Amino acid sequence: MRRRLPVVDRLPAPGSRRALPLAKGEAPTPTFAVWELTLACDHRCRHCGPRAAKARPDELSTDECLRLVDELAELGVGEVVLIGGEAYLRDDFLLVIRACRERGMSVTMTTGGWGLTPERCAAAKQAGLRGVSVSIDGLRESHDHVRRPGSWDRAFAALRHAKAAGLPIASNTQINQRSAGELLPLLELLGAEGIHGWQIQLTMAHGNAADHPELLVQPHMLIELYQSIDTVIDRCDELGIRLWPANNIGYFGPIEQRLRFHQTGGRHFSGCKAGLRTVGIESNGTIKSCPSLGGPVNDGGSWREHGLRALWERAPEIGYTRHRTLDDLWGYCRECYYASTCMAGCTATSEPLLGRPGNNPYCLHRALEMDRMGLRERIEAVRGAEDVPFGAGLFRLIREPKDPAARGEPGACQVEEPRVDRRQEPHGPGRPAAERRSHRGEEDGYAVVVPPEPEPLPVSPLPLPEPSEPEPPSLDSEPEPPEDEPSAAVVESSSGGVVSSEVSTSGPA
Repeated sequence: MRRRLPVVDRLPAPGSRRALPLAKGEAPTPTFAVWELTLACDHRCRHCGPRAAKARPDELSTDECLRLVDELAELGVGEVVLIGGEAYLRDDFLLVIRACRERGMSVTMTTGGWGLTPERCAAAKQAGLRGVSVSIDGLRESHDHVRRPGSWDRAFAALRHAKAAGLPIASNTQINQRSAGELLPLLELLGAEGIHGWQIQLTMAHGNAADHPELLVQPHMLIELYQSIDTVIDRCDELGIRLWPANNIGYFGPIEQRLRFHQTGGRHFSGCKAGLRTVGIESNGTIKSCPSLGGPVNDGGSWREHGLRALWERAPEIGYTRHRTLDDLWGYCRECYYASTCMAGCTATSEPLLGRPGNNPYCLHRALEMDRMGLRERIEAVRGAEDVPFGAGLFRLIREPKDPAARGEPGACQVEEPRVDRRQEPHGPGRPAAERRSHRGEEDGYAVVVPPEPEPLPVSPLPLPEPSEPEPPSLDSEPEPPEDEPSAAVVESSSGGVVSSEVSTSGPA
């Protein structure tokens, strides 16, 4: 490994992330690229989406990486975030950092921190790295449970090594059933280390996390969770830390403006940016609209075969978000007051959960509406995930009375079955997956049943409750998002971390 690159007097200033209005029919320009530099990893996280462990057999060579850097710059990308696996496990990661900076792109790194030594930090700083975000998922016991024993202490050590090297430091946290109640004490510890930003994200039901449904926050837990986050927002302001919610956090609840203040100036969530502002790169050159999406319906194709611009502009898998309509929504999201703006939120959250995007129970507005009607929602696993990167199982959505005593009444509990994926029906709401039979005569997707609550429940097909229409939003609370609104992409590294451009970037080169 080259631990140092030649010292230079200065590197180009990173370009602006402002996006100009598009001409009719023109593809948008990605401003934010998230690059899985390798799938090799020194963790084995229970929530890892890409199931990182060993390097892919066909990962890009150093020369190919440097050519891809040139194409990123030519396409207009302003910022590159290196993830993994662990990016530092490639001997040439310093060369990639320097190449990005020489082409005028900002470059940061998200890491689990196990092997982020003082020497690596100093070398990365000299190469032009502009910030490090370390994944820390709760207090010591919770973090080590989902990652590996000793990893919590190594993560905090990584923050100190990066800070000592002169790198701006940030952190990112997966919110699961263990870490959800630990956000405030964790914030105090992170604040003492001097982080400037903190990104929070709900753990998504793909990859290793689909094999551990006990980790997943249930939709009915959101109300209590956001009460805690409300307190976290106040404390972040007091500590001077920028709280940065990922794309699967929030959605039109009473704290939405304060939650997204540093992203949008207090404006509301404006929909998934996959394929609009964000491009994902896998370590073998597969190009995607989002680094947290996977599988055939999301893999745009091979950079080696087609080149970056052709895939970004013409691959239908990458352009899905650009062309979808309200008719692609289903379930409660289709009838929601905010449907045309939100478009069911984060695709990487809803698709691996229910089989296709368009219906997302991880919404604070929705949880509050259910609560108002005396109901709650929970998910129940019905099929395990394939053992591949971003493998997705299937879950059903159960709507039931909040009162446990009322759940045994006939018709009290209603079920939304998962839908067929976009390979079967590319557009529209899709039909229930149980309607499609395999050649063995089995119902598709129901080979493995893992109910979190074992009591038998009488169920009926899920009708849509009549959504209440909130008061018309005021000009102060619901302004239109600006053309240059920063990306808030959910970016999951294989170590389970998430980053955002604003969280992980700070200061001159």
